[in-house]
Amino acid sequence: MEMITKRAGKAKCGGSLVRSPGVSPKVYLFSLHQIRYINRKIYYLKRHRQGLLTQELCPTSVAFQNKVVTDEEMEGGLIKFADDTELAGKASTPQDRLKIQKDLDTLEHWTHLRKYSSMNYQYILALVFAIKEINEDSMILPNVTLGFRILDNYCSRQITYDATLRLLSTKNRFIPNYKYDLENHLIAVIGGLDSETSLYMATILNLYKIPQITYGSLVLGLSDEILLSSLYRMVPNEYSQYSGIIQLLIYFRWKWIGLFAVNDDNGERFFQGIVPMLFENHICFAFIKRTHKWTDLAELLDLFLDDLEKFPSLMKSKANVFIAHGSLVSMLNLIWYLQMSAWDSHIGKVWIVTEQWDFTLTDYQKNMDILPFQGAISFSVHSNDIPGFTAFLENVKPFWRRQDGFIQDFWEKAFSCSLKNYKITEDEEHKKKCTGKEKLESLPRTFFEMRMTGQSYNTYNAAHAIARTLHTICEAKAKYRRRVPGRLLQFWNLQPWQFHPFLRGILFNNSAGEIVHFDDNGKLVTGFDVINWITFPNQSYVRVKFGSLDPLAPQGKELSICVESIVWHRMFNQILPISVCNDQCRPGHHKEKKEGEPFCCYICVPCPERKISNQKDMDFCTECQEDEYPNFQQNQCIPKFLNYLSFGEQPGITLMGFSIAFALTTVWVLRTFWKHQDTPIVKANNRNLTYILLFSLFLCFLCSLLFIGKPTSTTCILRQTTFGIVFSLALSSVLAKTITVVLAFVATKPGSKIRKWVGRKLGYTIIISCTSIQVCICCLWLLTSPPFPDRDLNSLREEIILECNEGSTTMFCLVLGYMSFLAMVSFSVAFFARKLPDSFNEAKFITFSMLVFCSVWLSFGPMYLSTKGKYVVAVEVFSILISSVGLLSCIFFPKCYIIVFRSELNNKDQLIKRQCRVI
Repeated sequence: MEMITKRAGKAKCGGSLVRSPGVSPKVYLFSLHQIRYINRKIYYLKRHRQGLLTQELCPTSVAFQNKVVTDEEMEGGLIKFADDTELAGKASTPQDRLKIQKDLDTLEHWTHLRKYSSMNYQYILALVFAIKEINEDSMILPNVTLGFRILDNYCSRQITYDATLRLLSTKNRFIPNYKYDLENHLIAVIGGLDSETSLYMATILNLYKIPQITYGSLVLGLSDEILLSSLYRMVPNEYSQYSGIIQLLIYFRWKWIGLFAVNDDNGERFFQGIVPMLFENHICFAFIKRTHKWTDLAELLDLFLDDLEKFPSLMKSKANVFIAHGSLVSMLNLIWYLQMSAWDSHIGKVWIVTEQWDFTLTDYQKNMDILPFQGAISFSVHSNDIPGFTAFLENVKPFWRRQDGFIQDFWEKAFSCSLKNYKITEDEEHKKKCTGKEKLESLPRTFFEMRMTGQSYNTYNAAHAIARTLHTICEAKAKYRRRVPGRLLQFWNLQPWQFHPFLRGILFNNSAGEIVHFDDNGKLVTGFDVINWITFPNQSYVRVKFGSLDPLAPQGKELSICVESIVWHRMFNQILPISVCNDQCRPGHHKEKKEGEPFCCYICVPCPERKISNQKDMDFCTECQEDEYPNFQQNQCIPKFLNYLSFGEQPGITLMGFSIAFALTTVWVLRTFWKHQDTPIVKANNRNLTYILLFSLFLCFLCSLLFIGKPTSTTCILRQTTFGIVFSLALSSVLAKTITVVLAFVATKPGSKIRKWVGRKLGYTIIISCTSIQVCICCLWLLTSPPFPDRDLNSLREEIILECNEGSTTMFCLVLGYMSFLAMVSFSVAFFARKLPDSFNEAKFITFSMLVFCSVWLSFGPMYLSTKGKYVVAVEVFSILISSVGLLSCIFFPKCYIIVFRSELNNKDQLIKRQCRVI
């Protein structure tokens, strides 16, 4: 690495650097390659300063005169007027221009310059081609030959005003409004290429109502459009271009960009126009870079070195899309920066450039590396191929017309040769002799294009618009023509202001088949072409049109593109470039703004529970509907499954099987008791109450089936009420049997007064009384808050629980509480009667059955509260079955065993024997 030190004060290239007192030095570190580049630029700047290397890139202005000449006076479309004065291709002499500004040192180096942009020469050739085409067309202005006059402004405001006033002066005399000597009858002006030149011209031409057609970029405020009523535009409003850029950014989802523009009024207008549009469409900029115009050497070198320090950080920005606004000349510093960094970083960027940008450069720039702009996208002025134009350019030779005052300089610059016959100077020693056989088509496209560019196309259309307007006026005013003595035929009293109504109403098809006409505001009804620049290592390039911008299309549909035709920078490997502040948030995440950062910079946060995001870069997550749930990735809502205890699944089938099996077992026990109802063991256990108990147990087993299946209004009402009443009936029967046994034993004692209470009515009374209370509770429940089918959407993440809502939790607990009360009373009485003689003693079995019953229902509570969905129902069914089986097995299986398997024990003698053994 080498070091360059720059101190404030006067710098001398190649010499010592003098430090000004009290000024701290600035130190810049550059590689050898960069230093060579800086030295090369200093060399070019010095030559530019000395006038040895110049670039006149300013547009020419063309004035049309309606001077009539004969066919014999035509020479290949370039006009030679009757007085033999050559006007085509001639500019005002620099000496004449400087008469009004002798004291301006800033223009000293223009005094000997007549250089120009290679592409500006194509605009001249397009004009010549259009005039030639018009003059050779017998259908347009027959017997009239158009002439034109070209003036150059040399990128100077003063010269622009000077040249415009010369158009209004008598020929060869700089006296505006003074009509003397040979008068040029001015009818229209085409120019200029940029906004500043056009406005300078318009301020003068508008005073005389002379039509001015600008063929290049033009930015006007509302007040300017009202004041400059004589101005016509061949390009659409620049702000429509901004809309196209925004639509392009939105289409490709480019949210993080960089902005480049020249540090002048046009650049500020660009920022003021596009920045609010970026914010409105949620697009952020990583930086705004104002590049410096070309100025004097010392100042430019200072600015260049300062910017060169900052430029690498801009190129390494995460923004992969850069928008550049301004003419290529004004952006030459940017190109130099890219030259300095391209070899070092090899960073690919997508450049979106406005229509003022053109890669056709001047002679010493034609060897610059344009590869960094591979895949660039530009909004170019709409153009089309005009038949015959390419062939016309192929016939252009260095001596093709003696009136072409531009061809010699152009040819020498284009082919690096010399056409001069005098002794070659020291600066020209490197040049070879021009043969005259060089071909324009052999030039690199970075220097000269054979296809008609947008500005040339506008120049061509402007010339035709003027000619056809003049033709319309000729037809309308033919009867007013007259011959002026001593002069050729002229139009009688045709004033410039009379030209406007005809020009505004012009409508024609050009040679490319496109319609050309102006709207009421003097704007050409046209749009922009969207161009993809494909560059090659040999510094050639191809412009591929892949879309268009139509300002007249419906809002939001102005831009139409074919993405498949785009060739991106080689660093992207033909993958769509991504330009965002940070990586996109995946589906299942949402954006959360970073504090202190632009709104395009954010962090990705997973979606909260029950919410999803199904696209990238979602601002917020959306909640799934109640009957849906997010998948694991939280990028999709999935319908929830219905959760209920159905007859078709394994738990439902199992419980249903047990219910039916136990019900059939109960029937078998009842049949056994009925069959042996006259045996001592059946009689001793109060067979009527036994039948009621067995019947209630049978109903208990069957009522469990009401809990299986999809809940309906009917099943929900019957479930708990049926279960409560039937189970209360069973418990009442058990209580009645136990009380009957106890009272029967007490009544056998001598002198007992309880004998009168013992009988069948006692058991029935107990059953009816206890059951009636439960029936009343259930009726009150149904009347106040009956159960109903309900859906639980929140308990389970992936399922909808179909359940029976109890309606009133209080009533439900009251039903269960009453059954628990009956069970506790039965258990207490049975426990009290456990020491009765064995022959009459069912109390032990009842005690044990009540113990099972209470254990089951005490464990039911925690299980009921801890389970969800169909398992809640399964727990309740299981509890019903187990408690019912406990009653059935503990009370009746020992008796069934004696009846079926030990029938010898089921007789009266055995009963008396057992009774005596107990006594």
